[in-house]
Amino acid sequence: MSSTVDRSRRPLVIVSIMLATFMVAVEATIVATAMPRIVGQLGGFTYYSWVFSAFLLAQSTTTVIYGKLSDIFGRKPMLICGILIFLVGSALAGFAWSMASLIAFRLLQGLGAGAIQPVTMTVVGDLYKLEERAKVQGALASVWAVSAVIGPLAGGIIVDNLSWAWIFWINLPVGVLSIAGFILFLHESVTPREAKIDYAGTILFSISIVSLLVILTETDSGFAVLCPLAVVFVVSGVLFLWQERRAPEPIISIALWSRRLIATSNAATLLAGMALIGLTTVLPIYVQGVLGRSPLEAGFTLTMLIVGWPLAVMLASRFFRAFGIRRTLRAGSFMFPFGALFLLFLTPESSPVIAGVGSFLMGFGMGLISLTSVVLVQESVEWSMRGSATASIIFSRSLGNTLGATALGAIMNVGIAHYGSGELAARLHDLLNQPTGLSDLVGDPAIRNVFDAALHWSFWGVVVVAVTTFATIWLIPVADDAGRRAALKTDAQDAMTH
Repeated sequence: MSSTVDRSRRPLVIVSIMLATFMVAVEATIVATAMPRIVGQLGGFTYYSWVFSAFLLAQSTTTVIYGKLSDIFGRKPMLICGILIFLVGSALAGFAWSMASLIAFRLLQGLGAGAIQPVTMTVVGDLYKLEERAKVQGALASVWAVSAVIGPLAGGIIVDNLSWAWIFWINLPVGVLSIAGFILFLHESVTPREAKIDYAGTILFSISIVSLLVILTETDSGFAVLCPLAVVFVVSGVLFLWQERRAPEPIISIALWSRRLIATSNAATLLAGMALIGLTTVLPIYVQGVLGRSPLEAGFTLTMLIVGWPLAVMLASRFFRAFGIRRTLRAGSFMFPFGALFLLFLTPESSPVIAGVGSFLMGFGMGLISLTSVVLVQESVEWSMRGSATASIIFSRSLGNTLGATALGAIMNVGIAHYGSGELAARLHDLLNQPTGLSDLVGDPAIRNVFDAALHWSFWGVVVVAVTTFATIWLIPVADDAGRRAALKTDAQDAMTH
């Protein structure tokens, strides 16, 4: 297969890619900021975390399938198909009448979003030579940083001045423009080839993860419900591992993932993803419900997380040269839990600045961890396996996000039941299921204190996961000269971007 685009029109293809990337990248932060208002109108606060988990699960489990399908049918059909599915999910999500319907439509969004990141990165590889690719990838990376800053701001403005449905409908014109760009400017000739897609592995993986998510969400259910789910989780997990060992093209290569450096890097990335998504889902409702601040102020606390991340990435090459890759990685591992500790000092009288500082430090630490882990993993394998090794890091982060959103949301619900002593918990849920419920918490000190204590359980969960991330990173084997090699590689990339 080949993609043919006139050189003068390649920037138009990149603009289309940036639009599609922005549409998916902005989704996480804009929804996180608006979710308290959505829950207040739709009710169903118990399933708060499922709105995030459904999207992330569908996205992570379809990424590999879309990548392989693009090799068979071409990049453009898969991109257009994925964007259309995402737009249908977005349109329907704006009309959601309950939390159950919103979760279903978010799942549909995720099924489409799984196509966008892997296939757009492949298109860039098709159209640009290696020496040209660095600038393009840098531009695409900037989209994630910009969208993460714009997302909380846009979410706050929309829920304060418009219907919350517009946080989903705003995707429609962006997606249509992106599709039009691909139709008009991206041309390719496809040579069919045989490719065996591991559908069985994907289905078994999805069953296993979904059952785990339900267990974490329904922690207050009886033994009769949780026990069968646990059996499904274990059996499907074992069958998944068996399938991956025998599949010609498994979605997860057991041989690759079992290497110590890759296994520890993926474990650290998964844990870091859990902590960050926990922060993203819990912090906005604390700032609004306990501190009594606006959705816009809640959004800015998350913005600090994303400010720290790209700043660390920009400074990483200097850290590599000055301190070496081992010290850079371990410095990031220290800043990550250090930032999480700030969450424990939040009280109903605290300033949102404290939350912002903690978010910034966690983001800065994550920037160092993510970039350094990718460099180490890529340098540990030969060229023919570099794509799979890099994909394992992305997959681990996505899976960590999926698990973290559900687990820390479940901890919050358990905390509400524990501190609410029945009657207060019921009153808190009733209040949260009202459109202005979070803002009304400030006027009821008893319920506010219950919510504060319950959310601190989730903060403790973030801290524990962050500390576990710190410990796991110290298990990653780093060669003595890895810093020198990484610095040389980074210098070469810098030279290509100027």
